[in-house]
Amino acid sequence: MNAYTRARPILLVEDNLMDLDLTIQALREHSVANPIVACRDGEEALLYMEQHSSSIDTQLPILVLLDLRLPKVDGIEVLRQARNNPIWKQVPIVVLTTSRENRDIETAYQLGVNSYIVKPVDFQAFAEVVKTIKVYWLLTNELPFGETNAG
Repeated sequence: MNAYTRARPILLVEDNLMDLDLTIQALREHSVANPIVACRDGEEALLYMEQHSSSIDTQLPILVLLDLRLPKVDGIEVLRQARNNPIWKQVPIVVLTTSRENRDIETAYQLGVNSYIVKPVDFQAFAEVVKTIKVYWLLTNELPFGETNAG
């Protein structure tokens, strides 16, 4: 089995159980075929990054959905460390957070985030955001490491 016969996962870095469940439900509702790996805090996300830092590692995610308000290590620091890694700097990272603070938005873009989305409160609106993420990041966007995606 070569590195690309199995769909790479989506890494979901989210500490809020309700938001985690809603995101997974919305991804499944829109038939996202990729497996979903969840990290519940920034420290866990950094450990995952350390363990999966080769372009041929099938567990290197196709996309990261990153909350900023995380215990142990915040999302800004996770983003900073990801963008300092030669492999992880190529992985698309979408901030999906409740923060509308200009400082957070500016810092995330300065550190190289690919997109910054404020989570809608309503599930239907949230599901539409997830559908947009799927259509753009999993179906339209050209993926790093010369791969195709299951979508």
